[in-house]
Amino acid sequence: MTPHTKTPANPHPDPELLATAKAAFERAYAPYSHFKVGAALRTPGGQVFAGANVENASYGLGRCAEQSAIQAMASAGERQFTELVVYADAPTPATPCGACRQVLFEFSPAAQVYCINTQGQILSHMVADFLPHAFQLEEG
Repeated sequence: MTPHTKTPANPHPDPELLATAKAAFERAYAPYSHFKVGAALRTPGGQVFAGANVENASYGLGRCAEQSAIQAMASAGERQFTELVVYADAPTPATPCGACRQVLFEFSPAAQVYCINTQGQILSHMVADFLPHAFQLEEG
């Protein structure tokens, strides 16, 4: 466990964030993998940003839902989030990929992440729990 680790105060995500992640899931562009993912995050000030995975025929140019939500947040001038919902149709809750874990850590290592599948199963951890030895630059 990392210094950021704590038990979530609420083991269930905010209903608004879950609804926003589900809506993003419906808009995902996944013609190659057919694996749609939606994500929604909330900033400390209460703003909500959503993202969906967007695939590309040149696979490396695709974007994950989590990264899409982070990019929307950062493009709006925000630099932190407090919670994130990742919603996907999978047998078990789908967790962020390695690249997404690093991107999430960059902005909010102590944020709560709720991974939820279409059957309603929930896996919840802090960002730092998903990436215990994250790459980070020394300040200064």
